[in-house]
Amino acid sequence: MQDPNPLPWGALDRYQAHFIVRKDVGANVGNYVAKTKLTTKGHFASKTVQKVQWNGPGSLASKLNEDSELNDMIAKQSVKDATIYVEPTEGAVRIRSKWDNHLSFGITKELFEIYDKIAGHIKSV
Repeated sequence: MQDPNPLPWGALDRYQAHFIVRKDVGANVGNYVAKTKLTTKGHFASKTVQKVQWNGPGSLASKLNEDSELNDMIAKQSVKDATIYVEPTEGAVRIRSKWDNHLSFGITKELFEIYDKIAGHIKSV
């Protein structure tokens, strides 16, 4: 008898959008590492973001923490979308969020504006 719900084998349908900002960070790699730290309220599906802070060893995290308009925009997002990572790569800095499946993958206008503001801060550091 064949299983009606077979387990998936091979590559899973997980996607992640990366926003690349061209910037040569040189030896200042630590300056361009940042991640959101979320203060949340509620549980499971009803969990909402109350406050956003940026963790990171360099000046980018400090600059992002000073931008209250950006942090208010992020706080209006879901917990998954509000989890943002900034990390340097070779010749650029990457802005990304968490992995998504093919049904929920996408970038909203608000999320694009958030990434655009973060890119502006990366360019100015």
